[in-house]
Amino acid sequence: MEAIRKQASKLREQVARQQQAVMKQFGGGYGADGVFADEAEAQQHSKLEKLYISTRAAKHFQRDIVRGVEGYIVTGSKQVEIGNKLCEDGKKYGAENTCTSGSTLSKAALSFSRARSMMEKERGNLLKALGTQVAEPLRAMVMGAPLEDARHLAQRYDRMRQEAEAQAIEVSKRQMKLREASGNGDMISRLEAAETKLQELKSNMGVLGKEAVAAMTAVEAQQQRLTLQRLIALVESERNYHQKVLQILDQLEREMVSERQRIEGAPPPAVESSMPPPPAYEEVNGIFMRNTVAELVETVEYFLAEAIQSYRAESDTELNLATGDYIVVRKVSNNGWAEGECRGKAGWFPYDYIEKRERVLASKVAQVF
Repeated sequence: MEAIRKQASKLREQVARQQQAVMKQFGGGYGADGVFADEAEAQQHSKLEKLYISTRAAKHFQRDIVRGVEGYIVTGSKQVEIGNKLCEDGKKYGAENTCTSGSTLSKAALSFSRARSMMEKERGNLLKALGTQVAEPLRAMVMGAPLEDARHLAQRYDRMRQEAEAQAIEVSKRQMKLREASGNGDMISRLEAAETKLQELKSNMGVLGKEAVAAMTAVEAQQQRLTLQRLIALVESERNYHQKVLQILDQLEREMVSERQRIEGAPPPAVESSMPPPPAYEEVNGIFMRNTVAELVETVEYFLAEAIQSYRAESDTELNLATGDYIVVRKVSNNGWAEGECRGKAGWFPYDYIEKRERVLASKVAQVF
């Protein structure tokens, strides 16, 4: 519609210029240029056209910002929903699951769930701020009365100007007819009425043009100021959100890295935690001997060994060891266990906890028995 209106205005101006040229050719003294002979009015008209274009472009830009922010809010709300579901899953795992090697993963899941919940809360605050501080003020400006009223004034001025153009042409025609008719009284009165109407249109057009320019100028200034303020608010909201999220992530990373370092720096788990239980003592010593048990025992050669690591027995069939103890090893199983005697007691112990010794002091051998 705007393009059609501009095209129609151009066509009217072209017709008016052609009519004026015809009038001048035949001696008409009051052409359409008489309406716009005032340079101030011409400048006012030019300024109003520029203001109309400027405010229209600003309106479209504000509308684009509103649409973009609204789309971001819709997408962000879905992300918040997904993030909260992830929080619930992490919290559920951390509360309901443990493992034999400790509760490290459960603690990490709870920490992650707590941090994610805080981040989603910050995201929700950001979306709310974008809606109330950016989208709503700009939408109110786009749909507000000041802009529409100023545009209506500019459109009224444009219509009045077109009417004045047409009236100027009418006056020129009547002047030409009057000269041809040699002073007809009725024609003179009609010419005077037409000229009076033209002067009224020019006067009203000048007043209306000033009002339209003032209104459009005020609207343009408000558009520029408000749009810049809302863009700054958008940037500040985004920056605050990312700063808070970064703080949350830094804290979460410190917690999880600290836990990882604690695990990596801890002593290795006891061998028995990953080893099968030792064979039944009676079975290996020949009682209830079966083929499977016979295959279990790899060597039965006696030798002396020294304990290089302490071991605490967990059943009556196992043997307590202290670092430096000497043991007479009687059997070695292929599942990582060995059987022997130390300080008058016999039992099973992890084979990796001892080292074979070729030479032993007699006093140490006495301790074995």
